[in-house]
Amino acid sequence: MQSVWKKSGSGRGKAKVRKLFLGNADKRGLLGNLCVYGILTGLGFVFIYPFIYMLSVSFMDTKDLVDSTVTWIPTWLSVESFYRAVHTLDFSNAMMDSLKMSILPALLQSASLALAGYGLGRYPVPLKKLWVALAVLVFLIPAQVTMIPRYLLFNSRGLIGTIWPTYFISLFGQGIKSSVFLLVYFQFFSTYPKSLDEAAQIDGAGRLRIFCRIAMPMAIPAAIVCFLFSFVWIWNDTTQIAQYSTGAATTLPMRLQMFTDRFNKLYSSASVSTGGALNESIRLAGTLLTILPLMMIYLVLQKQFVESIERSGITGE
Repeated sequence: MQSVWKKSGSGRGKAKVRKLFLGNADKRGLLGNLCVYGILTGLGFVFIYPFIYMLSVSFMDTKDLVDSTVTWIPTWLSVESFYRAVHTLDFSNAMMDSLKMSILPALLQSASLALAGYGLGRYPVPLKKLWVALAVLVFLIPAQVTMIPRYLLFNSRGLIGTIWPTYFISLFGQGIKSSVFLLVYFQFFSTYPKSLDEAAQIDGAGRLRIFCRIAMPMAIPAAIVCFLFSFVWIWNDTTQIAQYSTGAATTLPMRLQMFTDRFNKLYSSASVSTGGALNESIRLAGTLLTILPLMMIYLVLQKQFVESIERSGITGE
């Protein structure tokens, strides 16, 4: 009898140990958690390593850069690279141009595509599936295909060399990757109950009022996602804005492309010992200043951004 109890007790002990390490159908075990956290840590390191390296090197002076014993932590924090990068980028004017060419176009693009997505998702539009398929097809077509026809159109209207082409493109829902935002709004507006619209119609609300007072307040998560993605993509654009504005606006990413030429014009590269030459620290300081506004926006809106991603149904699939 005792041997039976001993066998059953040892069996239960082995089952507990197996459950602890391997888990079961309802709960992941210790080994599974270690594997998941290890993979996530590795992926996170791949993404965060360039930023850590850029932050570390941008605070180094010339002596630290040539010293092989200094790898991650500078001997002392030098801001000389940031001073030269700010001067080279003409940071204040470039920042104003970047905000001018990003905030309002992103708002216009988000608003116009919200109207299009609402109409496509809430009303019996003829050939609706065809329009959705065309939206996906437009996303697959490279932007370079439409650049020349658009340039000729705006040139015939005398708009080349101004900021208005970017505004008009965003206003009419033809901005950067606009079909993605159309599909996001279409998916969101197709899901909430139509009884809400019908109840508002019974109370005497028109279609525009239903859109402004019922649909858009419910679609705030989708609107936040669309605005943030649109802002980031327009901010990083160096082709379309440069082609249409032709000097009317020079954003930070555009000045970063010309960083080497502008630095060589402003500073003498003859004396390396005085820090006059362009080095890796100055380059990375300029890059860090260019992406700094995007990082600040994410830090401020990260909670709303994550909640909007979850509620709008955007996945990585």
